[in-house]
Amino acid sequence: MESLNYKMFGCFTRKFRISEAEPPEDVKEAFTRFAGRGSTHMSAYQFLRFLVEAQAEDGCVASDADRIIHQVIDRRQHVSKYAGHGLTLDHFFHFLFFDDLNGPIRSQVHHDMTAPLQHYFIFTGHNSYLTGNQLSSDCSILPIIKALERGVRVIELDLWPNSAKDDIHVLHGRTLTTPVRLIKCLESIREYAFIKSPYPLIITLEDHLTSDLQAKVAEMVTQTFGERLYYPESGYLEEFPSPEALKHRIILSTKPPKEYLESTPLKESGNSSLPERNSTDEEALGEESPDLTDEPDPDDRNDTDHDEEDSDGCERKSCQLGAPQYKHLIAIHAGKPKSGLRAALRVGIDKVKRLS
Repeated sequence: MESLNYKMFGCFTRKFRISEAEPPEDVKEAFTRFAGRGSTHMSAYQFLRFLVEAQAEDGCVASDADRIIHQVIDRRQHVSKYAGHGLTLDHFFHFLFFDDLNGPIRSQVHHDMTAPLQHYFIFTGHNSYLTGNQLSSDCSILPIIKALERGVRVIELDLWPNSAKDDIHVLHGRTLTTPVRLIKCLESIREYAFIKSPYPLIITLEDHLTSDLQAKVAEMVTQTFGERLYYPESGYLEEFPSPEALKHRIILSTKPPKEYLESTPLKESGNSSLPERNSTDEEALGEESPDLTDEPDPDDRNDTDHDEEDSDGCERKSCQLGAPQYKHLIAIHAGKPKSGLRAALRVGIDKVKRLS
């Protein structure tokens, strides 16, 4: 076997050696300003001055600066030698990009959090269960956990019956995505919901279920979340609570069950012991709001108008006990604007809606 030429090896290593980006001029100027001209290291005291004067970290003390310096050097130890004199220019440059040590957004809440929830922008996820593309990737609890660890406050789950029609799967419907069981998603949400933020978590449900499975969802969420699950006892809110008042609470948002809106099966059953729909229920379900409608939209996969075909012809029975219970847990009703977004946004604070 022929031996490889040394020059070929040398050319290969030089050509493909990984080089890191050098600090830009503004970073060099900041380092020189606080470390001193001609200095190769920034001491803990000099670094503390940078944190206080340049970054307005008023609460920092000398021990904080020293701790950060050691953390930065520990992380960079594999690419540089520590001389024990403080931060080099390279260390200082990389410190600026460590999100946990120098995050771009302050972790301390400085806004007024006592206004109604709908007054705020909310960090929202979409198809939160997908590991990749929306056509063929796996559905898993891992993307949900990662989203919660990043501080996402709205998690979306698409609910479909399993093949036996006796359990609920989470998947992107009418695609090749592999499902994950709903209960696993709920358990992961319970564990990680408030790991990053104490403020309320909203779970939006895209519901393609039969009424008996909706009743099963109601049982799952109440058993999984317990007292953390927020829903108005009366079914009617004069004003939605504030993020401050809803700390460590979980809120469900979806469209109210259509079978609960339809009184025909109840009338045909002739069972006088079944709950009758009254005007209060109708108002709570959105009939008082002319801005929202359940009119079918061929492009809207959230509508439960498609549930009959989604369930492979499974007849949507009127579950007189299941539908009201499921509906009662929905704190934020979803719907589509009937007369455009401008008209829909005129809904008062006593008509809390999520517009699709």
